[in-house]
Amino acid sequence: MSDRGSGRGTELRLVGRLVARRLLAPFVRALRTARTLVEPAADRLTVAPSDLRTADPTVADDIYAGVFVFSGQIVECRGRSPFEVTAPNAEWARVLHGFGWLRHLRSADTAVARSNARALVDDWLKIADHADAAWELDTAARRLLAWLTQAPMILADADPAFYHRFLAGLTRHFRHLRIHRGEEPDGLPRLKVAIAVLACAVTVESFRRWVKPAARRLDDELQRQILPDGGHVGRNPTAVVEILVDLLPIRQVLAARGLPVSQAMMNAIDRMMPMLRFFRHDDGALALFNGATSTPTDLIATVFAYDEAKSRPHGNAPHSGYQRLEASGTVVMMDCGPPPPPELSTIAHAGTLALEMSSGHCRFVVNCGAPFRPVGEWRRLARTTAAHSALIVDDHSSARLRDDGLLVRLIGPVLLPGPQQVDVDRHEQEIEDEGVEIAVTARHDGYARTYGVLHERGLRLSADGDRLEGTDRILPAADGAAAVPYVVRFHLHPSVRTETLGDTVRLTGPNGEAWDFACADVRPVVEPSVHLADVHGLRRAEQITLTVAADGPRALSWVFTHATRSLIPRR
Repeated sequence: MSDRGSGRGTELRLVGRLVARRLLAPFVRALRTARTLVEPAADRLTVAPSDLRTADPTVADDIYAGVFVFSGQIVECRGRSPFEVTAPNAEWARVLHGFGWLRHLRSADTAVARSNARALVDDWLKIADHADAAWELDTAARRLLAWLTQAPMILADADPAFYHRFLAGLTRHFRHLRIHRGEEPDGLPRLKVAIAVLACAVTVESFRRWVKPAARRLDDELQRQILPDGGHVGRNPTAVVEILVDLLPIRQVLAARGLPVSQAMMNAIDRMMPMLRFFRHDDGALALFNGATSTPTDLIATVFAYDEAKSRPHGNAPHSGYQRLEASGTVVMMDCGPPPPPELSTIAHAGTLALEMSSGHCRFVVNCGAPFRPVGEWRRLARTTAAHSALIVDDHSSARLRDDGLLVRLIGPVLLPGPQQVDVDRHEQEIEDEGVEIAVTARHDGYARTYGVLHERGLRLSADGDRLEGTDRILPAADGAAAVPYVVRFHLHPSVRTETLGDTVRLTGPNGEAWDFACADVRPVVEPSVHLADVHGLRRAEQITLTVAADGPRALSWVFTHATRSLIPRR
């Protein structure tokens, strides 16, 4: 069977499973609903999980003033409840109904903030609990976790009537998530729901009988979604920190209540910790691959405080499909995997063989990343190969973004088809008195079906970390492959300044550290770019491009050379 036929067959099988699941869902839901009619309601909270996410007490002042700033949109309530105003977009509504912003009120640590938190939760219970957006399973799970973690603040000085309404709200959430189990999107949302159900079962005394089944379901999801090398099956680096931020407090609560922590949970945490270090640059930021956006560095540091083993990142992550090259403060990461399965690719990027490079606390070469806030078409454009430090053939991405058809209506825009085979070869050589020289060569077939060519990228990082040599090759996938035009792009971090010195481009970081880029085969050109993954919104940046016509060379050799070794301290 051809790759095209195989891809079509995969899509049809997936659509068949999704349609069958939707047809069966009402019957399964009715059976589960009947069971809940004889179940006890929430009686009392015994313990509250910690919230590891960072908080800003100044946001509490905005919320008290009726100003809600979510997803880049500002809404002023002007004396009304935020649940009565019209949401500017769906993402703003999800954040509002997710209640993650309660942590800012907690951090203010004032009687006014506590009273405001209780009033807003009560508003939701009275007027907003029938909103469709509020009961999306991922949003409901986030809200349940937020209420549980902030319960001590919410319930401080609460009257009995509110306490009863709050417990009734917990009961409804707990039952809703269990009744609709399996209907949530696959991947991180499904894992989030499993964590929320277990958290509620552990913290509510009358729900304790469901701890074991909830723990088994979470274990099943962890074993399915956390790969042997610690990465997430969706291949998004930020998913690792998102999971750990919710999973670590659950482990603590289980231990506090004298309940066993499963081996599956312990193993997943132990695998994810070094993988999080794998994706981390020395400035504390995570690499921008496959839907990753800006993540607070202090949140990552908080997670690492729970890493008792202080694990070092490994260089080879074959199951997740990434490679890390590191020497004397220089860090290079490359995406060496195909896109995730279609049902997990709704936010994945077509960035196979894209790279990032940092030196010390300066990131030099990056990918554009996913927008921190949804802005127009930028989220779609961020998923294209052109938004990555990679090679793109004829201005077509290596994986096609499917944004129409039945599959898209069922689960969202997916990457299909894309690279099916990615071959990786890694060599490490000890250099006397210098360290280890690392070489990685990878090849993918994302352009084989449409253009009959393969892309191969080779990287070699010197033992002293001062020289990164690279080669990009266009190889025929079969005899008689047509010549194709292509461009190799290196997107630069917005803090990097460029200067063209003849055939060399000098890159200077904010601390004065400089690297020189040169290509032996094509003159490098500096062009405008945009950095999407910034907490403050879109930022202007630059990129180095190597443009090759269809009749041009089939291989490009390029090099980054550290130009300020004697001036910048390095590890």
